[in-house]
Amino acid sequence: MKAVVCRELGLAHTEYAEVDRPILGPDGIRIRVHAAGVSFANLLVLEGKHQNRWAPPFTPGTEVAGVVLECGERTSLFKPGDRVVAGVRIGGYAEEVVAPESTVFALPDAVDYDAAVQFPTIYATAYGALKWRAQVASGETLLVHGAAGGSGLAAIEIGKRLGARVIATAGDAAKLEAARRHGADVAIHYREENFRDVVLRETGQRGADVIFDPVGGDTFNESLRCIAPDGRIIPMGFAGGTIPQIPANLVLVKNVTVIGIYWGYYMGWGKQLPPPAVVQRVRDAFDDMLGWAAAGTLRPETYATYPLARFREALDAITERKVIGRVALHPFPAA
Repeated sequence: MKAVVCRELGLAHTEYAEVDRPILGPDGIRIRVHAAGVSFANLLVLEGKHQNRWAPPFTPGTEVAGVVLECGERTSLFKPGDRVVAGVRIGGYAEEVVAPESTVFALPDAVDYDAAVQFPTIYATAYGALKWRAQVASGETLLVHGAAGGSGLAAIEIGKRLGARVIATAGDAAKLEAARRHGADVAIHYREENFRDVVLRETGQRGADVIFDPVGGDTFNESLRCIAPDGRIIPMGFAGGTIPQIPANLVLVKNVTVIGIYWGYYMGWGKQLPPPAVVQRVRDAFDDMLGWAAAGTLRPETYATYPLARFREALDAITERKVIGRVALHPFPAA
């Protein structure tokens, strides 16, 4: 089969090549991949800069959607021909992938493959962060940074589904319009306005109850200055390039809770495996999210699609910060 293979760390050493089909274990589901998600995290993995490191050669990619080809002998939830979406630790940029049944989820007919690949990590992380960890309540104010990226748009939509009033920040007019299109009540052009001032004005000087921050750096620091008492801030990533140092005095005097979330733990990718109750909780969450998507409540936005052989162009779009929503790879030509 064809796949993207990283021979040595770095995009320059990564190629589209012929490889052996992955081995199907007793707990595995073999999937013919119709779409694979492309993310900034994939670039970090290729460069050896992600917390999950792999020794070359390996195939990147953690989000896939497609059709079941074959099921391991100890599986029971799926059969060949089923439409599914899956999270995998590695190997998604390929014509086929084998995923453990625990991270494979039934895909409703109303959700297309390109939309589906945003759920295993992007929408799932927003769901876990906002519903489970921050426990966003109806009527609260949610501030979302990096609002036009895949993570940001997912957080806006999940936040609205939970009943929050959403304030979003982005860096140009097209991205601000995307944030509004996906439900943001207020959109702030952070290059033209100080978002802290706008948030305080929009909340009667109280501040945001919950802040979803995939940017880090100065954005995180300014966020702590416009967070409400008893507020929760979620450092989702560090796209700005700097990991912030949290000033404990501000956390103390404002009763702020700093919340971490590593979605990989829930998918079984961490050092400790989640207990069965958590595995079931994850499956229930996917039932929620994919049901909302089928009903049109969640509307993942696909910026562009590329044939798998043109994976470099897809990754370039990510590095150039042009993408609104997500990019997907197609291992097979459109029918």
